Amino acid sequence: MEVWDAYDKDGSLAGSDLVRGEPIPEGLYHIVSEILVQHVSGAFLLMQRDWNKKGYPGMYEATAGGSALKGETPFMAALRELKEETGIISTDLMEINRTQRKPTIYYSYLCITNCNKTMECQH
Repeated sequence: MEVWDAYDKDGSLAGSDLVRGEPIPEGLYHIVSEILVQHVSGAFLLMQRDWNKKGYPGMYEATAGGSALKGETPFMAALRELKEETGIISTDLMEINRTQRKPTIYYSYLCITNCNKTMECQH
């Protein structure tokens, strides 16, 4: 069971929990962090979604990311998702956008990396 912190529209903690798969009550939000990965060469990383994913199976997406777990800040969630989905370990992310679409507050980050394109790396 994946548990998230609930947030108010202004991004402040609402003091309650949300559970993935359960309806999010009106007026509450959860956080999603997305990371766009650019190589120093200028190339961008595209990732193919798993064929068993519910939404858009097999399609390509330009960001790594996912929901912030209970107790995580948007930045912490971005670091975790970046590592989980790409193998890239970085603390040098730049926030490039923040937007809302009920019931989600999206935080978007840019990671510029010099990683070897075929193996995991840290920077």
